[in-house]
Amino acid sequence: MSDYERGYAQFRQMVGEDRIEALVARFAAVYPDFETEVVSVVGGRVWTRPGLDLKTRSLCSICTLAALGRVNALRLNFQMALNNGASATEICEALFQVAVYAGYPAMWDALVMLEEVLTADN
Repeated sequence: MSDYERGYAQFRQMVGEDRIEALVARFAAVYPDFETEVVSVVGGRVWTRPGLDLKTRSLCSICTLAALGRVNALRLNFQMALNNGASATEICEALFQVAVYAGYPAMWDALVMLEEVLTADN
């Protein structure tokens, strides 16, 4: 199985069968090579590595993205974290780590987005 195929399958598991096509289309919208690299490298090589379970990877990703203020990826990773078994409480606790090291405004911005994601899914 190629990195792309492995990555596509991994993203499909994390975002759901009903959202995978929209996700890859969004990645490819401006520059198709971006989609190929994200699916192959991020999904196929990083998310499929042994050593950490998907929930832990999701929480690590959320903290990093929140600290950096990467809103598009943060929204997606909130959705994936929930699909990977993280609870809203666990996500909020992880965001406290962001507050300590990247500032309370970064946590606040992330919490506002988390609320949007949780509201949209209900």
